[in-house]
Amino acid sequence: MSLDLIIEPLGGSYDRKAFSCGVLALDHYLREQASQDVKRRVSNCFVAADRDVDLIAGYYTLAASSVPIASLPQDLTKRLPRYPVLPAILIGRLAVDTRYQGQRVGSILIVDALLRCAQGAPACFALIVDAKDDKAAAFYRKHGFTPFHDRPLSMFLSVATALKLFD
Repeated sequence: MSLDLIIEPLGGSYDRKAFSCGVLALDHYLREQASQDVKRRVSNCFVAADRDVDLIAGYYTLAASSVPIASLPQDLTKRLPRYPVLPAILIGRLAVDTRYQGQRVGSILIVDALLRCAQGAPACFALIVDAKDDKAAAFYRKHGFTPFHDRPLSMFLSVATALKLFD
């Protein structure tokens, strides 16, 4: 089955109450808090909507962040400027509705986030995530994210490295 998804900023046209990913905190965030965070400019929320049935298949949030250079692997920092922190974008939340799990919607959302970071006006060294558990960490590792040496559930993906995969 082929999905016909459109990924766009969260708007009022979708039924957020119908979204259920199996994690109450992520469901609640989309239903009750995401719009407020967008209005307050705390984060941006993007939804993958299934055009065939007008449902939210998944969503993710992006927010400005930074990465202390000391938390990165030494082989990577050899090629970087010696700034104490580097600009990054945080994927604060990423969730896929249970009806769409196993259909690569999460992977599509990560690629979309990466492309938005690469095309954005401010420079961004990396995407970072704080995985909720080992299962989420395994999902991000599968997509090329590397754990910070001092926090195994916090991970990063160099935007430059990831973009090479698309060349």
